[in-house]
Amino acid sequence: MKAVEFRKMTSSELKKKEVELKEELFRLKFKLSTADLEDTSKVSKTKRDIARIKTILKEKENEG
Repeated sequence: MKAVEFRKMTSSELKKKEVELKEELFRLKFKLSTADLEDTSKVSKTKRDIARIKTILKEKENEG
């Protein structure tokens, strides 16, 4: 997802999405270690999305 899409979400939605992405990252890392993962770029994309969410949550926290 793009940062613009994340900015439209509320803080609670962002926190839920972060949890979902962390679970997805765990599954991807597991598949990567067992050589079942075909597209290895999904790991880095998921990490980037988690970082975007954390950044936007921090920005919202500093605003309020």
